Amino acid sequence: MKVTILGIGMGNRNTMTQQGIEALANAQLIIGAKRMVDSLPSHPTAQVMYAINSEAIAKLIMDEQKENTVVVMSGDTGFYSGTNKLYPLLSEYEVSVICGITSVQYLASKIARPWQNVKLTSAHGVDCNIVGTVLKNKESFFLTGGEMTVQKLLETLVEAGLGRVAVAIGEELSYPQEKITQTTAVEALSQTYHPLSVVWVTRPDLYIDSYTGCVGDNQFIRGNVPITKEVVRSQVVAMLGRGQRTIIYDVGAGTGSVAVELALANPLSTIYAFEINPEACDLISQNKEKFGTYNLVLVSGKAPQSLLDIPPPTKVFIGGTKGNLGDIVDVVLGKNKNCHMVVSAIAVETFSRAIDIFATRQIPNMEVTQLAEAKQKQWATITCSWDKTLYF
Repeated sequence: MKVTILGIGMGNRNTMTQQGIEALANAQLIIGAKRMVDSLPSHPTAQVMYAINSEAIAKLIMDEQKENTVVVMSGDTGFYSGTNKLYPLLSEYEVSVICGITSVQYLASKIARPWQNVKLTSAHGVDCNIVGTVLKNKESFFLTGGEMTVQKLLETLVEAGLGRVAVAIGEELSYPQEKITQTTAVEALSQTYHPLSVVWVTRPDLYIDSYTGCVGDNQFIRGNVPITKEVVRSQVVAMLGRGQRTIIYDVGAGTGSVAVELALANPLSTIYAFEINPEACDLISQNKEKFGTYNLVLVSGKAPQSLLDIPPPTKVFIGGTKGNLGDIVDVVLGKNKNCHMVVSAIAVETFSRAIDIFATRQIPNMEVTQLAEAKQKQWATITCSWDKTLYF
């Protein structure tokens, strides 16, 4: 028995390939979601059955035992398609796959843009990092659906400070009521959009594109607020390392220099900068804007209270504590006992206090690194890790 998995494009029969039309003409059984099957050209000789779940489709094929079955999939069979789950279930059959036209291909042609360098992402029923994807890629394409509507996607961009990015929103593509809107995210937010929509995001160049692993002290917007100096900052960023979709705290963020570099080094992560000083908070906001680190979230307030309602961290840098180091460490450990922490101690008293705090809490894998600047300023960095795979 022969089974053909057919990508039918966006649902309008005019976007189907000739090969796909011929496959349907020869089908004895056509299976697929009701919306898709009902949009196909009429085939009086073919039996039609509705199913979405891969297991259910495979069972129908087995039960009906037709010589020639066509399973229809929306868009292209290789782009976030159910083909990926269905194909392995059909090992007993002769299976052929016919590609279709995807929404990204179609929209690219409508707005006259190449799509070979676009980051393709589905936000349809998938945990999707919208901000991180846009920061990491100059052009991103999103399939929307479920909880992640176009409106929600735009709100996420605007709330992160990315309201000025260019968006192309395609609604009901290929249908007579098709609508394509090209504007900025913040301007698009005032409108409503059809559930069958896709979003193409193009952002301007950001500092993140040229980040090589070190930002000079003189590149930050400075005020009368202490800054973690370049030699220490580079070591801290190296110790905390890079990660995919981690949550990082910078407690006592000052001018935001460490938070900014962590955000640049980890575009898919969320960095929370905690600071109580109003002037420092203003500097953090300015530096966030300057460097385009829209994955950096400023939390104004005194630690550890300000940490309580924030998601558990994977990594933490503690640069300023207002004498609350012990309480901050306890809150962090309460959120994630395996969190990797780095504490910067300028004063000898802070250094000794940090040693005592980690020792009394019986935290393993504690390591001490002492750094000296050319100006003879002494710095001490305490590194603690509970993951035995992490050694610095």
